[in-house]
Amino acid sequence: MKRLLLDVNVVLDVLLDRRPFADASAAVWAAVEQGRAEGLLAAHAVTTIHYLNARAVGGRMAGDTTDALLGVFDVAPVDGVVLRAALGLGWKDFEDAVTAAAARRAKCDALVTRNPKDFSKSPVRVLTPAEATAWITATP
Repeated sequence: MKRLLLDVNVVLDVLLDRRPFADASAAVWAAVEQGRAEGLLAAHAVTTIHYLNARAVGGRMAGDTTDALLGVFDVAPVDGVVLRAALGLGWKDFEDAVTAAAARRAKCDALVTRNPKDFSKSPVRVLTPAEATAWITATP
C-alpha cells in the first residue's frame, strides 16, 4: 500500500471547500479513508490545520474536525532528528523542509501537495493531488 504524507494545503482544500482544488484533494482523502492508501500528516501540520480551520469555522468545530482527522490519518513525528534534517535541506521555507523531512523519516512513498514547486528538492517523491489519485488507482 502506498504511504502518503499530505501537505497542509491539501487538507485545508477539503476542510474549507476551496475551489477549484477541493475535488482533487478530496479524492486523495477518500483513497485514504477507503484503505487504498495510507495517509499521514506531519505533526506540526496538525496544529496549523487546527488553527486555520478554527479561524474559519470556530474553535469547537475545529476541535471536532481535528479529532476526526486523527481518526483518518496517522501522524508523522516531528522531533529533533526531523528538524535537524530539515535544516540540512537548506530550504528558504523551513515549514516545507520540515514537511519533507517528516515524510522521509516516516518512510512515505510520496508527499502530496498542491504546490510541487515548493518541494522541488524534496528527498521524497512529490505529487499533486490529481497525480496521487492516478498513482493510487494505477495497476501495480
